[in-house]
Amino acid sequence: MNEIALIGKKIGMTREFYKSGQLVPVTVLKMEKARVIQIIDEEKRGYKAVQLGYGKIKNSKLSKAMKGYFTKKNTEPKKKLKEYRVANIENFKEGNEFGLEIFKDIKFVDTRSKTIGKGFAGAMKRHNFGGLRATHGVSISHRSHGSTGQRQDPGKVFKGKKMAGHMGDKLRTMQNIEIIRTDLENELLYLKGSIPGSKNSEVLVKSSVKNIKKMTVGEKIKAAEEAKKTPDKKKK
Repeated sequence: MNEIALIGKKIGMTREFYKSGQLVPVTVLKMEKARVIQIIDEEKRGYKAVQLGYGKIKNSKLSKAMKGYFTKKNTEPKKKLKEYRVANIENFKEGNEFGLEIFKDIKFVDTRSKTIGKGFAGAMKRHNFGGLRATHGVSISHRSHGSTGQRQDPGKVFKGKKMAGHMGDKLRTMQNIEIIRTDLENELLYLKGSIPGSKNSEVLVKSSVKNIKKMTVGEKIKAAEEAKKTPDKKKK
């Protein structure tokens, strides 16, 4: 079940307090239910997968082909369709819906979202260049990136040269983000720390790919409390 992912909307950041008084910064995501639109068979396509639909969309915004597709599948139109390879298609059935409950026993997730777009940025902001000197003959080019190329040989600018240009607005994956709390009633997911993207941006959340053995904040607090208790016994 954990091979599939959910799409959420980034609401913003807040903080969570534990009984020990520890404060943890969290990002709040409003998660959407995913509906199974199609089950892809190995005989037809050569692989097993499920197609999930997310979000609502007006009928008027759909193309004729997509209108026909959703009518054929006897489901309401979905804004986004995504396909996931799965090991077992028996667990899925067309029309089934999945919500936050798929992360019930999962401690860590991976997120994928677009970073905040910064527009056209200079070399200092974009690549952390040091800039030119403030005095000694440097005029009007204090924040420039310095020399661009070489001389007659090679007589060109090498590909990948760090220069000024479009910054941000790129898809980025964050791995091993801890789930602090899930609010099933309001479909909210509280993730530890920050996540790339502006408010209201789409975030894809799936269970972590890496097998991690690190402790969660709750487990650390529990371990610390138990560690406090043990020396007392020795004194007696």
